Amino acid sequence: MILAVLLVQEVAGEAGGFTPFSINTGLIFWTILVFLILLALLWRWGWPAILESVEQRERRIQQQLEEAERQRAEAAALLEQHKQLLAGARAEAQELLAKAKQVGEKEREALLAKAREEYDGLLARARKEIDTEKEKALLALRREAVEL
Repeated sequence: MILAVLLVQEVAGEAGGFTPFSINTGLIFWTILVFLILLALLWRWGWPAILESVEQRERRIQQQLEEAERQRAEAAALLEQHKQLLAGARAEAQELLAKAKQVGEKEREALLAKAREEYDGLLARARKEIDTEKEKALLALRREAVEL
């Protein structure tokens, strides 16, 4: 590289100066030679490294896409399972409420029947006592009437 620069300076000194429009074949030759050497070095060692890193990046992105798809599918399955569990819980809650209403209604009817029974029993006893007292009072009244 340094040799190329020295050669360019020597050629420029002999030609009587460098102008922007002058063609320097030595400079063109060395520029092309250096470009080809760099191209060969990059082709040999640089390109495979760049290609490998690009392929690794592609594989990593593909794995991330597959993982994202798998997680999306898993989330959808979990959401569906959650919806089913929620629907089952709602149905079970409705069933429990219906059973509780039935049991409550039966208890209410049983309590009303028991209260009516007790009421009827009390009423029957009261009537019986009233009849008994009435009979006693009539007997007492008859005795009184007979005694008079």
